[in-house]
Amino acid sequence: MKQLELLAPGGDIDSIKAAVLAGANAVYCGLDRFNARNRAENITIDMLPGILRFVHSQGAQLFLTLNILITESEFPALVTLLNKLVNTSIDAVIVQDIGLFYLLKTKFPTLNVHASTQTTTHNRGQLGFLQKLGATRVNLSRELNFEEIRQLTAESHARSMETEVFVHGSNCISFSGQCFISSVQSGNSGNRGRCSQPCRDRYETTATGSNYPLNLKDNCAFSDVEKLVEMGVDSYKIEGRIKKFHYVFTVVNEWSNQFDRIRKNLPVLTSSEPLATVFNRDFSTAFLTGKLGKEFYSANPMDNSAAKLHSEQGLSSLQTAKDAIYAVRTNVIEDVQAKIDSVSLEKGSLTLEVRGELGKPLTISAITPDLQFAVHSDSVLFASDNPDKQITEKLLRQQWKSLNGGEYQLTLIDCAGLEHNLSLPFKDLAALRKNIEIQLNRGRSSIPPVEFPKPHRTFGESIESSIMICISSVDEIDLLKNEDAQICFELPNSIGDQFDELVAIFAAHEKLIPWFPSILIGEDFESALKLLTTLSPVRIVTNNSGIAFESYRNNIPWIAGPQFNVTNSQTLTCLKTEFGCEGAFISNELSKSQLLPIHKPDGFQLFYSVFHPMVLMTSRQCLFLQVENCGKTEMDLHCIAHCSRLSSITSEKGKRLILEKQPGKINAIYHEQIYCNPQIVSDVRDQFGSFCIDLRNLNSFKREKTEVQNIIDSWKRVIHRDFGSVDELMKTVGAVHNSQYSKGI
Repeated sequence: MKQLELLAPGGDIDSIKAAVLAGANAVYCGLDRFNARNRAENITIDMLPGILRFVHSQGAQLFLTLNILITESEFPALVTLLNKLVNTSIDAVIVQDIGLFYLLKTKFPTLNVHASTQTTTHNRGQLGFLQKLGATRVNLSRELNFEEIRQLTAESHARSMETEVFVHGSNCISFSGQCFISSVQSGNSGNRGRCSQPCRDRYETTATGSNYPLNLKDNCAFSDVEKLVEMGVDSYKIEGRIKKFHYVFTVVNEWSNQFDRIRKNLPVLTSSEPLATVFNRDFSTAFLTGKLGKEFYSANPMDNSAAKLHSEQGLSSLQTAKDAIYAVRTNVIEDVQAKIDSVSLEKGSLTLEVRGELGKPLTISAITPDLQFAVHSDSVLFASDNPDKQITEKLLRQQWKSLNGGEYQLTLIDCAGLEHNLSLPFKDLAALRKNIEIQLNRGRSSIPPVEFPKPHRTFGESIESSIMICISSVDEIDLLKNEDAQICFELPNSIGDQFDELVAIFAAHEKLIPWFPSILIGEDFESALKLLTTLSPVRIVTNNSGIAFESYRNNIPWIAGPQFNVTNSQTLTCLKTEFGCEGAFISNELSKSQLLPIHKPDGFQLFYSVFHPMVLMTSRQCLFLQVENCGKTEMDLHCIAHCSRLSSITSEKGKRLILEKQPGKINAIYHEQIYCNPQIVSDVRDQFGSFCIDLRNLNSFKREKTEVQNIIDSWKRVIHRDFGSVDELMKTVGAVHNSQYSKGI
């Protein structure tokens, strides 16, 4: 059996220690910048060498999370950090941002790169996209079921890539990387590690009696893990970088014991009492089994462990259960605290024993708590009358300060075995030092720093801005047939159910541009790919990187849609250089100050969505089961293809959310107001080639034909710099929301 990697969270130093001591094969942790768990304590770059030494001494690996979207102004600091990381023994970095993938591939190719769950990887085309970006491992979307994981794991292995699957911890109701509720409501972007978790909020009681209609149970594949092992999944990931060390130790220890049973061909445990005693919202494997229904929801976002113990063991009262849980946790905390207190994360001591005599090579033995080796000079020692060139402890300490930059601290240089007044050429001493550094860094050579590759700034003729309009029904095509604009037609998620109809629509309207959605799983992706190659359109817009990859392979011009969430120039360069992309939408999460420094490559077009319904999340789960009675307790094949529903929920904080399900599309949540941002037209001047007006036929934002025409006419005037039309536009539109343009990410 191949190695089963148990990958554990390390939100702080104590949790890192606890994870390794409990049996984790690898730990993922973040620094105090550039990672998607800013509520965790995280670590500093100065702490990293000692942590690496400890983790590696225990036979484990350490992965560093750099899994957020990067803004333009952050790249110089990021490159400074990478110049340090590239000369450590870090085992991998975990990445979300396409621009950072590109930077790592082109400037730091020795760093091993893993694709974060935030890349929302759920189809085989996306595996090709990530492979071309240099990813060696992919954390698959946690919304996938067993069969989908099996297929993608086989595809990944065929591409010499590993797969990683979440097996324990919190579930998000939204597709990871596709949730914007926190960003829109409070400016705390989940793509920057600042999610305020509005899905866990208490809401006004719904028609079904629920106060927590978006709150899912936690993930626990403990009793089903053998299925994932049989599929060949490489890494089994535990969520929880904001959890404390006793939680991490308990969970990792139980999972480590379960893997030991698998390795020894013993029956797996079907339950675990210790897992039930640490924080949980009750457990479910609904995503893995594909049984998405009411059972997947939890009635309380708080700790469920005491209630679970009370019901399962028949304790006299809930308070008795709470007392029992508290006693167990106290014992665990005290026991684990003693274990982790005994572990030092200081740098290891390095002793150099220097030996040599006239006419023979210089020998230096390096001794650390973890390893011991010797290096020898190529040339022989010669006599020297120059005290400044004679090899002494003082000389070696002065010239070999860089040995202190890694996981070890040079504590002793013993020259007792070296004859006096001997010397070597400077280049030979430098070669010895480099050889020692390589072996201390587990065989990795020191890499010189790279300079920040500043984006090429395009200066030339002014760009004449144009209009792009996005629609989603045939009626809207007829309404806009005389418009001088690029007209995009949004495709459903379930393309196969409407395949012939869609082919007929595009055949009848040759200039219509297909607009592909962000989520295309399994057969939906295959149908989308079939439609792409059948139509062979002049151009497409896609929000799915798998379709982007297949467009590149089939030489079909493509534009990166709004849900690519582009936030920097490196991403634009990557999309054009690596995938032949013609243009890209810039993220609506960016503020004016974050957006303006972005510059496009030559021959590339920038887009911005200035008017659209604000999609706050998309979900594979049914969002209505806890809101309205539809007679079902679980989703079925009919739901995606045919269900049409509209509702709303309001949090106790007064935040109203629109829930909408259309035939052929997955469940979605929208802000109650339209995004409308005429200000950007004057701010960006000539940077943007096209501004998009999203007029999709959503039930929550129905408009009369005359109103639609007024909106289009007003936007035309605004985009052509008639800013006196802004008041007229706002009067037509009504209440709008564009706070992200001032708050940013």
